[in-house]
Amino acid sequence: MKLSLYPRLAAGSIRKNGRFYLPYILTCSGMVMMFYIIHYLAAMPTLNSVSGGDVVKGCLGMGTYIVALFALLFLFYTNSFLMRRRKKEFGLYNILGMSKGNLSLVFLSETIMVGTVSLLTGLIGGIALSKLAELVMTRMLFDESSYDFYVNTEALRDSLLFFVLIFALIFLNGLRQIHQSNAVSLLHSENAGEQPPRANYLLGFGGFLVLAAAYYIAVSIESPLSALSWFFIAVGMVIVATYALFISGSVVLCRILQKNKRYYYKKNHFVAVSSMAYRMKRNGAGLASVCILSTMVLVMMVGSSCLYFGAEDSLKSMYPKDINLSMRSESIDDVQTDAIAGLEAQMADVIASHHAESKNLESYCTIALTGMLNNGFLETDSSTVNGILESYSNVCQVYFLSLADYNRCMGTHETLQPGQAMIYCIRTTYEEKTLDVSGCYTLDIVRHLDHMIRYEDEAAYMDIVPSIYLVVPDLLAVAEPLNKLATFSGKFTLRPIWNYSFDTDLSEEEQITLNKALRDKLAAINADNETADYAVESRAANRADFYSTYGSLFFLGILLTIVFLFATVLILYYKQITEGYEDASRFEIMQKVGMTKTDIRKSVNSQMLTVFFLPLVTAVVHLGFAFPLVRKLLLLFHLTNLTLLLTVTAITVLIFAIFYGLVYSITARTYYTIVAGGDTAA
Repeated sequence: MKLSLYPRLAAGSIRKNGRFYLPYILTCSGMVMMFYIIHYLAAMPTLNSVSGGDVVKGCLGMGTYIVALFALLFLFYTNSFLMRRRKKEFGLYNILGMSKGNLSLVFLSETIMVGTVSLLTGLIGGIALSKLAELVMTRMLFDESSYDFYVNTEALRDSLLFFVLIFALIFLNGLRQIHQSNAVSLLHSENAGEQPPRANYLLGFGGFLVLAAAYYIAVSIESPLSALSWFFIAVGMVIVATYALFISGSVVLCRILQKNKRYYYKKNHFVAVSSMAYRMKRNGAGLASVCILSTMVLVMMVGSSCLYFGAEDSLKSMYPKDINLSMRSESIDDVQTDAIAGLEAQMADVIASHHAESKNLESYCTIALTGMLNNGFLETDSSTVNGILESYSNVCQVYFLSLADYNRCMGTHETLQPGQAMIYCIRTTYEEKTLDVSGCYTLDIVRHLDHMIRYEDEAAYMDIVPSIYLVVPDLLAVAEPLNKLATFSGKFTLRPIWNYSFDTDLSEEEQITLNKALRDKLAAINADNETADYAVESRAANRADFYSTYGSLFFLGILLTIVFLFATVLILYYKQITEGYEDASRFEIMQKVGMTKTDIRKSVNSQMLTVFFLPLVTAVVHLGFAFPLVRKLLLLFHLTNLTLLLTVTAITVLIFAIFYGLVYSITARTYYTIVAGGDTAA
């Protein structure tokens, strides 16, 4: 047999099955294009000069690996639809005398053609759109980009190598299927249905329990740190549970509909339900895949959009004043009144030398330690605390604050007697009337505070671990006994902290200059004080890095959303086309016994509406239960604007629902065309 025959057969097959191959080729091209663009952006030279460029590179580099992994899994998945159609043709060739070796050469020719077209169109599209993507990204980062056009050879090489490898693996997988099947099974593979539906109640009940556990995790976690550690576990549980529930639940749904005689024995429901009943395992898995992808799109867009549009709020939460200075010391002598007064005077001199005025000034000292609250006793022994991880909720960060600092910063006139304290709790509660501080002394809790310096409303929840503030009459009076105990036992450490922050009327450039001058001054002071570390941060100096981080995450979220939407649309498209050809013979028989085109359309709508919107509804439910978890994760990024989060969530769900409805309209029309006899392609 001439070698030229195989490419001709392959080309003819691709042309005749264009309805199947064209979306697949477009998707492959889209994956290649997206991989090249992200790789190009991660390596573009302009990032080296952009403030926060390293962060952007890290985010885009992570996106490259995500797209690569998703492309590998998804192209294998979608190729299975093509193989299901192609097996019938391969079986016919086999009966007509072609050996499995000949079939392998035909399949190799098809793979080479599809791969070549996909790589060429994908790389051309990626190269053509890479500059546009660069301009959009730099615009999001509030930076400028040059208009010089170039091709990134490294991204080009990696794209070629990676997708050639994917097509090679797809070919080997198809080769395995061909050689493991005989001519008869290949010829009838497309018509191979499933056994009559059997409801696997054990699978469904297990899926329900797993999903309930995942939902409980999502709504019950209070700590942002715990949310971060449990997020991927909860995601894995939701994925497993969704597949289990859709596979078993769809069978149960069909059996319920079949038992409902008023519903089932109607011409617009009978064919639809009976057709679904014989493919529910595959149908359920496909719907579950759509549901998971839809949930990923919703969560990703909500999270990345909130980070980007709430960047300024996050920046202000992280840096509440224009200039924020702190000193962390190892000695309580550094927070003596005279020492702090000297530091304040030196800072005031630097501020005055830059013709600035400190407004809304906050200067206060705290002494921090880690302990465990248990029945009115604060345990500070680190060996004990570290050994009780199962009581994590009782472990907290404790801050002692003087009454004078509290009144000055909060504008209050509270009074306390020796041995008394006021308490402010963050993500924990304390109901006892007294507090025994590690056996050193006992404080009488006379009042629970509603506000604390720098903490308003949800801002308090940005702390990773639960915290309590204890306002006491004399800071050093409570610190000295603890300091002696810490020095004696060596099992815990007191951390004196001085916070000094203020606003100015300076421009951002002048604030950055002042920030540097304060940092230089503190560096000189630090040279003479080896027990203290100083840090100076300003909102203006960190703005560029902040927007670079959030802008790159938002841009990456957009790119990955496009990739996942590609996948969602293609799965729905192939699902409808495959089922359309499977159901065509059933509808043809029904037309012969009197079913009209109008009846067919009603039956199609019945089937579509029965199952098509289940993934969307379930995805929205998943998002609803994931909302508290997403909110906790956003708190780690200092995003506390609940109104923004709710607004973005509502808009995202609305836009996605409209998009999903459009996909429904297109695929329903395609399915109707096939089953009504408008498309008889083999």
